[in-house]
Amino acid sequence: MKLQARAIDGFLRSPDPKIRAVLLYGPDTGLVRDRAMGLGRTVVTDLSDPFRVTEMLGRAVADDPARLADEAAALSFTGGRRLIRVREAEDNVTAAFTAFLAALPPGDSLVIVESGDLGNRSKLRTLFEGADGAVAIPCYVEEEAALGRVIADILHGHGLTADPDALSFLAGNLVGDRMVARGEMEKLALYMGAETRVRLEDAQACVGDSAALSLDEPIWAAAEGDFATLDRSLARLFAEGMSPVPILRAAQRHFQRLQLVAGQVAAGKSADAAVEALRPPVFFKMKPRLTGQARRWPAPLVRQALERLVEAEADCKRTNMPDQTLCARVLFQLASLARR
Repeated sequence: MKLQARAIDGFLRSPDPKIRAVLLYGPDTGLVRDRAMGLGRTVVTDLSDPFRVTEMLGRAVADDPARLADEAAALSFTGGRRLIRVREAEDNVTAAFTAFLAALPPGDSLVIVESGDLGNRSKLRTLFEGADGAVAIPCYVEEEAALGRVIADILHGHGLTADPDALSFLAGNLVGDRMVARGEMEKLALYMGAETRVRLEDAQACVGDSAALSLDEPIWAAAEGDFATLDRSLARLFAEGMSPVPILRAAQRHFQRLQLVAGQVAAGKSADAAVEALRPPVFFKMKPRLTGQARRWPAPLVRQALERLVEAEADCKRTNMPDQTLCARVLFQLASLARR
């Protein structure tokens, strides 16, 4: 079954007991993981409970399909529903899940499958979207407004409220990976101590050094023509399993900000004043770097960069070329433009 976007949050809070398997997939691996953990806690509070939770890698399921049904049919030694988590799943587990969904084992266990960015032709995605006892849920990179609401909810859970400019800063600098955002909010909650109101300076002091998180490092390097840093940081992100699409989206947001600055500079403002006027505000440690980039990137060059980034994201979705190659190629092209 394929859920409508408006029904996803409700299902994640209270899943239909008739659903025995849920596929979470998409380019935002942090959102996939976050939703998997939240959904898992509707079955068992402690996700590390060895009697009620079993974790398997996708390749293990592909090698031994019968184990999936055995784990789903097993009874917990301590009672209660069981949770089976299948991580790093790809199309190679389709045969195992085809057999599983065709003859669901007895019991009420829930199988949660975590995958990457599955295309429209994915056999696994097609299987889950068409099965009555399964659900497929896409996890795309959130826009700033959506992430802002999530951040506000997380802070509320810690007894905190954020000023509008602080919330705007947090959403603008943490968009791209839900798990990174959640981790930063946990850190911010500890930082606030007994204070209950998060101000802009609090957000900048605690999260500011994370504003240029690993996701942004290759983007800043590309905008500055720093080939060595770009190569090193991009390789690290790919090695950690980061999907290219969030990187391209983050690059688009960065160059959109440069476009705003370039427009104001063309209208007669100084680069420093244009950077100062940006909202959400730029973390003070990063202002000199962004000002330097603004001098490298006049408006026509920024437009060219944005066109290439949008085209690269589209190519990731519509061609069979490796996504990592497409992402790396366009960022190195931008680095070359920055050196002109």
